[in-house]
Amino acid sequence: MNEKTKRRGLGRGLSALMGDEGEDYAALDRVRSTKDVPVDKLRPNKFQPRRYFNEKKATELADSIREKGVLEPLLVRRVESDPTCYEIVAGERRWRAAQKAQLHQVPVIIKDLDDAEALEISLIENIQREDLTPLDQAEGYQRLKADFNYTQDQTGRLVGKSRSHVANMLRLLSLPNSVKAYLADGRLSAGHARALVTADDPAKLAIRIVNQSLNVREAEKITKKPRRDVPSPAKDPDTLALARDISDALGLKVDLKFLGEKKGGEVKITYATLEQLDEICKRLCSQGE
Repeated sequence: MNEKTKRRGLGRGLSALMGDEGEDYAALDRVRSTKDVPVDKLRPNKFQPRRYFNEKKATELADSIREKGVLEPLLVRRVESDPTCYEIVAGERRWRAAQKAQLHQVPVIIKDLDDAEALEISLIENIQREDLTPLDQAEGYQRLKADFNYTQDQTGRLVGKSRSHVANMLRLLSLPNSVKAYLADGRLSAGHARALVTADDPAKLAIRIVNQSLNVREAEKITKKPRRDVPSPAKDPDTLALARDISDALGLKVDLKFLGEKKGGEVKITYATLEQLDEICKRLCSQGE
């Protein structure tokens, strides 16, 4: 997927926050300030939800930038304490890759944003990227909830996900740090992690999943708690005696089950052959003649 396609897929939440419903960055260039800025005049985003940067993908992006340049401008805002510098709101990966490619300048779009707007845009832009780790997504959702009082429904609509997806991702934050580390470096997927959330010892099971390279279905099997069957209540002597009397009369196995005062009960007759079934029918029908 190219950069333009990704850009169009950011959804209503990001474009609404930027005040450009239905517009792409190409249109923004015509109405907002754009310029090339030295890479050393840019500062990383203090609200950046991404904690893990994939080195392999960063190298691939740097190679592409070295050959073709930065095709999509970074979104920045001015640093209040130093108006000659800018804080990155969206595009930190491109900035890092540009430095790796030894570029001296990168194109930027300058936007006047307060802290709240910068945080929301940064979270939405990153959450909607497919390469964001599950843990980074979960932490992003949590910050929307904690800092902006977003409900799960509101968060889902904002980032184009279902409410259940948001709820499941938030549950990942309850996992032990050792399991989160596996999530961060990609050794566990979101599916693995969801299976571990309800496990009695998720840290121990996570090690087993990683060491044995178990897929999600296999992980769900080992984390599933064994079903505890509730034993049937003991039958009273009178019920057992009556069952034996009927069994002796029919010459077949009979079981009586009492279901309660209002529900009555069940009589179960077990037969092995059609001849035995025919005999049961004859006896039942003959009683009415």
